[in-house]
Amino acid sequence: MAFKIGALALTLGYPFIVYWGLQSFNAALLLPLLAIVLALRWVAGEQSTDRKVILVSAVGVALIAIIWGIQQGLKFYPVLVNFSMLVIFGSSLYARQTVVEKLARIKEPDLPPEAIAYTRNVTRVWCAFFVLNGVVSAGTAIWGSEEIWMLYNGFVAYILIGFLMAVEWIVRQRVRRN
Repeated sequence: MAFKIGALALTLGYPFIVYWGLQSFNAALLLPLLAIVLALRWVAGEQSTDRKVILVSAVGVALIAIIWGIQQGLKFYPVLVNFSMLVIFGSSLYARQTVVEKLARIKEPDLPPEAIAYTRNVTRVWCAFFVLNGVVSAGTAIWGSEEIWMLYNGFVAYILIGFLMAVEWIVRQRVRRN
């Protein structure tokens, strides 16, 4: 449980820590922080999908850091997480059950066919979100100032995730009533 809390805190605080670190000292000194974040997420990850996201993110950050520099590698971490989530959610559209359906079955194991179709559509919405969020995150990493990058990736993106979850919950309640 402590690993999960530590991983969550470092993941949520990552943009702020990177921003502060880039203002205070050499970007190379932040790589151990990223390694700690990824290691904690690996230990806390209960499913293979969690570990796939971590592995893709780690390899991606390393490649970007080698090609474009450590600072860009650090700033592209949120982009790579979005890309990984897009791959996981998107590939589940071709599987028997989507990621969203699997999550829904935790609470309601016997889903009717209409609910299964609904979860498939919700999975598509999340895929679209990951594309848009990843594009904006990449834009902030490439063209934005460090302040813009931190604001979007450390605040706005989380607000958008919460907003999408809230809208989906409201829509789900209406769909259930009908």
